[in-house]
Amino acid sequence: MIRQLLLAALILCPGAAAALELGAPWTRVERQEEDSASYRLPTGPWTEAGLPMRPIEGRIVRSVWQRDLAETSTLDLLAPLRAALEAEGFRPLFECETRGCGGFDFRYATDVLPEPEMHVDLGDFRFFAAIREGAEGAEAVSLLISRSDATGFVQVIEALPRTATPPAPVAVPDEPVAAEAPAPAAGTLILRLEETGAAVLEGLVFGSGSAELEDRAYPALADLAQWLKEDPARRVVIVGHTDASGGLEGNVTLSRARAVSVRERLIARHGVDGAQVTADGVGYLAPRATNRTEEGRARNRRVEVMLLAG
Repeated sequence: MIRQLLLAALILCPGAAAALELGAPWTRVERQEEDSASYRLPTGPWTEAGLPMRPIEGRIVRSVWQRDLAETSTLDLLAPLRAALEAEGFRPLFECETRGCGGFDFRYATDVLPEPEMHVDLGDFRFFAAIREGAEGAEAVSLLISRSDATGFVQVIEALPRTATPPAPVAVPDEPVAAEAPAPAAGTLILRLEETGAAVLEGLVFGSGSAELEDRAYPALADLAQWLKEDPARRVVIVGHTDASGGLEGNVTLSRARAVSVRERLIARHGVDGAQVTADGVGYLAPRATNRTEEGRARNRRVEVMLLAG
């Protein structure tokens, strides 16, 4: 029987492998489900040795929920949801807050659905993981909580026992095809950056497998440079991303080198103060689309700019 837990506005089906639903004031803005997949559940903070994870196979359900808020903290957002899960028999495995999680490195080592549905403020987020034994097998759930000035965000990832009928297989093309994204309309980049804390630098062109930014005009970089020069206190990090073709180490190296190339262009060509911009890369660890299709891989090959706490 489905019932609502008033404390947390979290709807669960006791003892059954049913996907979680958050009640009011939360609104679901994204949902993805795979009937036969795997999820690497973080079980500890990120260290120089990496992020400890527990691989779990089954029906994986990812969802993002948002709500309006004023002075509510990320702890206030997490506490009732955590209490509701514990009341339903989930046993906590790991909980952390921003720096205790590992900050930037934790966020980019774990699964996060893309902006603008899921926003993670690198200076204010919390993570909670739990597991319970059900009649159909073990169930695991993770909560990633963050906020912007006006909106609360929670990403829920659930690993549930497989359903009886698996989905049809997805055809995977043999070779990725490079695609050039169109340049955004003027002002779009800065609006997205100020509203969500992160934005894709659309229209950048690199040679195939190369970290060198081609020598041409990029409106996105001009807009970003102007915005940075308007206020010397502004700080950003340029983050490179790849698709999942090839090994992790090589992709991290390539993505970081591309981010460095963008940073150097901002400094050398647009006169941005180097102290305002850092660069890093995460390879294929933060996809914004599936890597099973040509279109998805093209969307994943990107460079983003993210605001840093002032």
